[in-house]
Amino acid sequence: MSATTQAGGGADRPGGAAPAPVVLVHGLYHVPAHFDAVAASLRAAGGRVVVPELHRGSLTADTAVVQEAVDGLGEPPVVLGHSYGGSVITGLRGVRHLVYLAAFVPDAGESAASLGGGSPALRDAILPAPGGATRLDPAGAAHAFYGDCPAPYAARATGLLRTQGPGHGWGVPERQAWRVTPSTYIVCALDRAVDPALQRRLATRCTHVQEWPTGHCPFTGRPELLVALLNDLRE
Repeated sequence: MSATTQAGGGADRPGGAAPAPVVLVHGLYHVPAHFDAVAASLRAAGGRVVVPELHRGSLTADTAVVQEAVDGLGEPPVVLGHSYGGSVITGLRGVRHLVYLAAFVPDAGESAASLGGGSPALRDAILPAPGGATRLDPAGAAHAFYGDCPAPYAARATGLLRTQGPGHGWGVPERQAWRVTPSTYIVCALDRAVDPALQRRLATRCTHVQEWPTGHCPFTGRPELLVALLNDLRE
């Protein structure tokens, strides 16, 4: 698939119909509450918004819980995957449009880790936790994830981060939904967690590409950008 500079939506909604549903899929160490500002704005515009909780023990289990959410909506949703969430959404079926936000877009046999994983700044912030899990040093996480965000927003987002179980980043999706489903890749040009050069390379696998002057987590610092994009795609 070739990359372009425009975001493309799906078919037009019938007059008066509610917008297509949206599913927001977080990345490693993150939780659904990180998407609170985006989800609230999307719900105010109408339509359903679902934000599944990952941390299910493996990529396969994470994908299954998101697939269950997709299947329960009754119509194909727009699905956004952030960072590791890109590996999760790559394995889905029955989706209207895929949005990869600074995310991994694995091909057959690939994992997020094998594609390059996190930056040195992010790896330096990772600390051991019991049972083979890991956690993030708050200062290092704030730098890698939220360095472009207003300080109060960055502090809240850092406080929400949770311990991460082992092995998720090495999971390989069972299918490659981006091969058969329209997709948009958002390159975060100021990202300190996933190299923007890697993002641009992965973006060539998607149907459409946009590049934003943000860090790794625009849902924290610039939620209005995501809201505008998703509202366009679900009309």
